[in-house]
Amino acid sequence: MNNSPNTPWFAVSVGLLGLIVGYALATGVGGPLALGGGKAPTPTPVAADPDPVPAGDPADADDDVMKGDKNATVTLIEFTDYQCPFCSRHVEQTMPEIMKNYIDTGKVKYVVRDFPLSFHGNAHKASEATECAAEQDKFWEMHDKLFEAQGEWSNLGDASAKFKEYAKALGLKAAFDSCLDNGDMAAEVDADLADGSAAGISGTPGFWIVSDDGESKSISGAYPYATFQAAFDAML
Repeated sequence: MNNSPNTPWFAVSVGLLGLIVGYALATGVGGPLALGGGKAPTPTPVAADPDPVPAGDPADADDDVMKGDKNATVTLIEFTDYQCPFCSRHVEQTMPEIMKNYIDTGKVKYVVRDFPLSFHGNAHKASEATECAAEQDKFWEMHDKLFEAQGEWSNLGDASAKFKEYAKALGLKAAFDSCLDNGDMAAEVDADLADGSAAGISGTPGFWIVSDDGESKSISGAYPYATFQAAFDAML
């Protein structure tokens, strides 16, 4: 049999090898999940980063809405983009464990700040929607709804009408619509974006974990629960 590189069987083998390598790269095997990109791939186990490296000066909580015991000595600050599929994955897969074991138990308080990426066309307005909802004490309700329905509004040319629809379903008053239309919270969103950039945030989700005694760690990306657990336990 002729096994030279010019035979059809050799070409087929090379093609199959290329498909295998391409699949491995596309699914993110062997590395952390990509930041703020397109559609999220099927979840892949990711090794916990034992010591996330700070990327800049630690962020602060500003005056953003907080969840948990205000007297907790450790603060988890998340910079999020509501159109980012990896932020959605973090909320769905990792935050429930963090909530149960650290926030609901009073060990950690949790603050969400805005970091809409420029290539996500509806992200800035989505952040504004949560800030407008916060004016009526419905921040978390809008936050959760936007992630829950991300696939519904993410690819619209202008998602403002959808956000108003969600606001009505959540029982928000008409002031929400004018707040969104007038861009009343645009400056607030931009301030968070600037603060995040100054703190070394470049993609989403991005986190700073800060303790009252001055310790801090940054985590960049949708890492698994074990990464956050190790960082919290080191500070508590």
